[in-house]
Parts: sequence; C-alpha cells; structure tokens
Amino acid sequence: MAGNKKELAPVKLELIICIVDKSKVLFYTDLLQTCGSSLQVTTGAKGTADTSILDMLGLMDHEQSAIFAVLRSDKVEETMDLLENRFRNIRNGKGIAMTVPLTSTIGTLVYGFLTGDERMINNG
Repeated sequence: MAGNKKELAPVKLELIICIVDKSKVLFYTDLLQTCGSSLQVTTGAKGTADTSILDMLGLMDHEQSAIFAVLRSDKVEETMDLLENRFRNIRNGKGIAMTVPLTSTIGTLVYGFLTGDERMINNG
C-alpha cells in the first residue's frame, strides 16, 4: 500500500558553476562541499579575451578552473553569499559563480546521492 510509506517531497536542485584561479580550486571545492554539495567536478578553463588585452592587464600567467557542483536550491542563496565574500576577501581568490536550475533527476537513488540524503539512498 502506498499510504504506509511516507512520501518525501524532493527539494529542487541547482548546478553551481564557478570559474576560479587554478591554484584555488581545492579551496573552493572544499567550500562547496561544506555548503552541502555532494558532487563537485572540476575542469580546466580558458577565457575568450584577446592575448594582448590579457598581457596588458597582467593576466597572462593565470590558469583558470571551472567547478561544477550540485546543490539543493534551499542552500544556494547562502552558498552564493559565501562565495561572493570569499571572492572579495581571499588573496588570489577572485572568481565568478552562477547557478542553473536542474529540472529533473532520474530516480530516488540519484537524487539521494546528489543531495547527500541518506534516507533516500537507503530506502531507494
């Protein structure tokens, strides 16, 4: 009977995309994990600015990384505020972040993994 098992209404998920200096990628992935992200994927990143402009601004030696992290939507505002604070106050910690809403996930096990919700993983 479906009535015996309490249904869990899932909280929506969002993908946070951060572009940060390569030397700070571990700092920011750890930060996102402490904010509740169970999954962070990093990759190298390259800007589209002309090399002469980068040279003029003194940015030629800066390698970038992109961090993709999944987070519950109810934790996004606090996480974005924390990221903004770190971007402003950490030495060489500048970066940019944005979110993209995820419209669906397939299965409670996947959702449970992405949110770190042990109840969904164990009951799935």
